[in-house]
Amino acid sequence: MAEPEIVVPEIVVDARGHRCPVPTLKLRKALAAAPAGARLRLLADDPLARIDVPHFLGEVGAELLEVIEDGRALAFVVVKGVAG
Repeated sequence: MAEPEIVVPEIVVDARGHRCPVPTLKLRKALAAAPAGARLRLLADDPLARIDVPHFLGEVGAELLEVIEDGRALAFVVVKGVAG
């Protein structure tokens, strides 16, 4: 019998309506509170987040899994690193 798949809940960080650096600061705070391996979804609508978020994640050792664009809205799917 196969083991059931464990579903890890996603932490949603809604930074829509805020301009950079606020989306990155909200993500930093959420990552600090999240356990290693946690999955987060940052919602943003500032075009500069396309640049700021991946750069920030590289600095803190988190992994960017996916960027979803829906019109002006952006969703960054992130996994917190073990050491981050």
